[in-house]
Amino acid sequence: MSPSAVSESTALVAAGDEETRVLLRGLLRLHHIRVVGEAEGAHQAIELIRQTSPTVVVSDVNLVDGTYTDLLEAARGSNPPPRVILVVPGSRPHAASDGLLRPDVILQRPFRIRQFAEALGVAVAESPSA
Repeated sequence: MSPSAVSESTALVAAGDEETRVLLRGLLRLHHIRVVGEAEGAHQAIELIRQTSPTVVVSDVNLVDGTYTDLLEAARGSNPPPRVILVVPGSRPHAASDGLLRPDVILQRPFRIRQFAEALGVAVAESPSA
């Protein structure tokens, strides 16, 4: 993703936990991506995808209602489809990569800022703290 593409990018954040939404929103803003909506569940996120047409959807696997597969299916059905990043717990294997419907990136918690930037497709300068 080029620097100009990043500045034109918009994102939707979906997570059942408010702290996770705050974290993801902050990381997106750090990378100059405008957050156009937040949802705690799949149903609300699906409606926001229809209303806002984000270029990126960042979703935690834990949602208040619905499932990440519902959200992924809706994202894939939108035109143009957004890049979908799914955040999953790193403590146990997750089935998010099984089946035919897959996110663009599966990001395991805990992750580094560099890994988040790479998931977004943002070029990151070499830095030991990233």
